Amino acid sequence: MDRLRVGTLNLWNKSGPWAERMALVRDQLAVLELDVLGLQEVLELEAGATAMNQADELRPEGWHRAYAPAHDLAVSWATSGQQLHFGNALLSRHPIVHEAVHPLPGAEESDQRRCVLHARIDTPACPIDVFVTHLNWKLDEGWIREKQVKALAALIDEHAPSDGRYPPILMGDFNAEPQSDEIRYLGGFTRLGEPKSVRYADAWAYGGEGPGFTFDATRNTFAVQYHEAPRRIDYVFVRGPDEKGRGRPIGPRICFDEDRGGVFPSDHFGVCCDLVLHAD
Repeated sequence: MDRLRVGTLNLWNKSGPWAERMALVRDQLAVLELDVLGLQEVLELEAGATAMNQADELRPEGWHRAYAPAHDLAVSWATSGQQLHFGNALLSRHPIVHEAVHPLPGAEESDQRRCVLHARIDTPACPIDVFVTHLNWKLDEGWIREKQVKALAALIDEHAPSDGRYPPILMGDFNAEPQSDEIRYLGGFTRLGEPKSVRYADAWAYGGEGPGFTFDATRNTFAVQYHEAPRRIDYVFVRGPDEKGRGRPIGPRICFDEDRGGVFPSDHFGVCCDLVLHAD
């Protein structure tokens, strides 16, 4: 095993024709031959000791799942003892040996609660730390996303330090375009007032063709209702790559973008790429 194939997709919870969308995600996941898939806007209905997780409806046989609820949604039937969670998930071909959820800043200043899922997967090559997140969505809340990316970098440094281990992977729906300060911070192009800069490689910069729009009302029938210009807001990042070349992205591309009769897998398109596991 010399490469790890990873991808990310905002699942759009169960909006729209979920049964048809679910079939499309499953079919395209099989074709992509991913090893790891990060998911956002994933629902989990908890009723007592039972939990029904939306990611499990997509999980291929033999795969593993981790989940991190960001907040609870109101349930219209108001049944006592039931909670409907909204959060991030990870599907992995390889065992998940650790998982944790960390809240992100912004809940005190907006109507949104966001988090990051940290999962450590045990690949045949080495353990790899993967972080899946979903930042505030409002166009005028870049100032909150700036706080969130700084918190993300600090969390990753704490839980996956640069001590010789494989570079951690960060992916998800950042709701921010490449030229925004929050994405420029992750790339090392601004410090946002911090004493030091950080360096996360945007996989799309390693050969992605075209603008890489992941939210595109000109192509995706589910995105039309939001009246937004096409934007690239979903990312796969890797800290580094390291001095050995591990973590270098190869072949970034848009995925989960094929429709069936006008039905797309989500209102977002996904992003996927291969990551180098061993030094050249």
